[in-house]
Amino acid sequence: MHHNFHEHPLFQVPELVKLGLELSKLDQCRFMDPKRTISSSLAHDGRPPGGGSIEEFFERMEEPGSSVAFYNIEVIPRYGALLMSVVDSMRSLVEREQPDIFLVNGFVFFSAPPSVTPFHIDRENNFWLQLHGRKTLNVWDHRDRSIVSADAVEDFIVTQSLKKVRFDEAFLSRGLEFNAQPGDAIYFPSTSPHMTRSRVDAAATPESRLSISIGVTFYTAATREVARIHQVNRVMRKCGLSPRYPRESRTADAVKSAVGGLVGAGRARLGAARAKFRSMTSSQRFKHTPPPGSY
Repeated sequence: MHHNFHEHPLFQVPELVKLGLELSKLDQCRFMDPKRTISSSLAHDGRPPGGGSIEEFFERMEEPGSSVAFYNIEVIPRYGALLMSVVDSMRSLVEREQPDIFLVNGFVFFSAPPSVTPFHIDRENNFWLQLHGRKTLNVWDHRDRSIVSADAVEDFIVTQSLKKVRFDEAFLSRGLEFNAQPGDAIYFPSTSPHMTRSRVDAAATPESRLSISIGVTFYTAATREVARIHQVNRVMRKCGLSPRYPRESRTADAVKSAVGGLVGAGRARLGAARAKFRSMTSSQRFKHTPPPGSY
């Protein structure tokens, strides 16, 4: 798809740097190791590699391998409104198949080549917009179980574990590759395997070498139902059963979705109660947190 949001004043580099400085005070900036590869784990750090301040990072952001992501930019009101404008411009394309868009979030990615975002999946649907520079995005069909297995998807939806999501060079010929430039937009649904790369272009100016993109993510009635089904499947599997994967049986899906909504709400209440009394470790908190948008 195509867009003109790269021309919006709030998506210009000085304004985005200002946004990064605001979000750093909320601990919502994440940095990746310049040595990572597409097969690396999706790890990040709250501090720039080698230390230093966020201000110093932005002064050197065009250095090879520099990379930072701004998480949940919707907490800044002016950007929350802008994200809704992005969704509204493309809403009709999604809601023909997936009605009821909710929980809209935004993630901005600065990267100077050579730089990659490792192979992974996300829970949300994603409008991915290129704002500045160029970036290569590879995406695979979220229904292709030979790329990411059913149990790997279930693990990720319920526990956010990506241990079973692994890249193989043989996957490249079976996906789609987009060489995006400013004004290009790509939509991919929940759990679509994907990765990005920023490549060195010797002819590019320093400003154009810097790649800036944004992922506008959201949930729908469909993602909510699937998350609920995965929760029930998880319980059934622990009981020694072999449940059907979502979309394999409409009758089973309807029952599981109803039960899964109760399971998710129960887990949310339990997690909130434990957090209130500050009696849980980080692993316990994770255990009792239901998938976002599932209840």
